[in-house]
Amino acid sequence: MKITFFSNFLNHHQLYFCNEMIKILGDDFKFVATQTIPNDRKLLGYEDMNKKYDFVVRAYEDEKIAYNLALNSDVVIIGSASNKYIKNRLKQKKLVFRYSERVFKKGFRLKTFLSLLLKRTLIERNNTYLLCASAYAANDFNIAYAYKNKTYKWGYFPETKEYSNIDDIIGRKKKNSILWVGRFLEWKHPEVVIEIAKKLKDDKYEFIINMIGIGEIYYQINDLIIKNNLEKNVKLLGSMNPSEVRKYMEESQIFLFTSDKGEGWGAVLNEAMNSACAVIASHEIGSVPFLIKNGENGIIYENGETYDLYNKVRKILNNDKYLKCIEKKAYNTIIDLWNSKIAANRLVEMSKCLLKSEEFDKYKDGPCSKAYKLKDNWYRSNRGELDVKKNKKQ
Repeated sequence: MKITFFSNFLNHHQLYFCNEMIKILGDDFKFVATQTIPNDRKLLGYEDMNKKYDFVVRAYEDEKIAYNLALNSDVVIIGSASNKYIKNRLKQKKLVFRYSERVFKKGFRLKTFLSLLLKRTLIERNNTYLLCASAYAANDFNIAYAYKNKTYKWGYFPETKEYSNIDDIIGRKKKNSILWVGRFLEWKHPEVVIEIAKKLKDDKYEFIINMIGIGEIYYQINDLIIKNNLEKNVKLLGSMNPSEVRKYMEESQIFLFTSDKGEGWGAVLNEAMNSACAVIASHEIGSVPFLIKNGENGIIYENGETYDLYNKVRKILNNDKYLKCIEKKAYNTIIDLWNSKIAANRLVEMSKCLLKSEEFDKYKDGPCSKAYKLKDNWYRSNRGELDVKKNKKQ
C-alpha cells in the first residue's frame, strides 16, 4: 500500500508521524513538501527538513513527481497544500484524507461557508474523509454539510519521550514553577499570564513563571512586567529550539496554555503533557477537548475567565498530591494513546479498511476514533463537562 502525505513543508510536528509511517511502509510512504520553509519559522528555531530526509519529495523542484504520487498512491493525506495536486484523484474517487484544523477560527464567515460548499461539500462527497486537527473541526465542516459521518480525531504528533522513571522526573521539577510557550500574539493572550502573576504575588505565593517565545506584542508584555514589579517572578526567555523548550517543560510543574480559538491545534500541549506538566488550558484551543480529561490529566478553564483560571492555578499549587497525580496522568496520556506510533498504525489500519469500502469505527478514543460535532460553547466552568452526545450521528 502506497501512502503519500502532502503539506507545505516538513517540520517537527509532522516528522515523527512520518518516521513511524516509514517503519510500516518503507519506500511506499512519501511526504510531499509544496513550499520551502518560511524565514519566520527559521527565526523560531525550525530547521529546514525538506532536504534532510530521503522520503521528502520537493514539489517546488519537480511537480511531475508530486502529481504522479497524488494520482497513483493508494491513499493521499492532504494538509496545507493546493487542491491542484488532488483534482484528478478526486474525479476518480480515490481515497483521500483531508487533514485540517477548524475553518471558522474567527467565527462564521459567509464567504468561507460558500467556498466550503463549492470546493468540499459538492466535490468531495465520495471517498474523502476528514482528519480533524482540532476538536472543533468536525462541527465547522458540518456547518457546510461536509464530511458527514466521515470525521476522525487526529492532530499533530511531535516527539514523544519515554522516561525510564517518570516519578523521578516529576520529583525533580522546581516547586511552584510555571511555564508559558508561544509566539507573543494577541490571540495567544500572554497578558493573561501577567494577570495571574499579579494575583499570585498579591496573595504572597512564591513562584517563578518562564515565558518562551517572541512576537509582535513581546515588548508590551515586557512593559507590563516592569509596570507591575514582577521582574523577579516573570522571566522572558526569548525564542528557543524545540529541544531547549522541552528541557524547560521537564523542569516545570505547571504549563499555562492561554490561547483562544485562533489556536487550531497547539502541539505544545502534547509536548507539555509528555513532559509531565500539569496543564491548565483554555477550552477554545483545538487540542484541548481531545487530549485533556478535565481534572484528571489536566485542567480546563473557560477562555476569557481569568478568575476561573486563577482559582485553578491556586488549587494545584495548594495540593501537591493532586498536582503530581495530574502530572503523571498527563504523561501517560501521551505515552499510551496520543503519539505518532499509535497514530501511524491506526491510520494504516483505517486505510486498509476504507480501501475495501468498509466502515471504520474501531476506536472509542484517540487518533482515528470518530470525531463528533463540538460547539464553541461546550464548556461550563462549574462542571467542565462535554455538552455533546458522543453517540449522536452527525
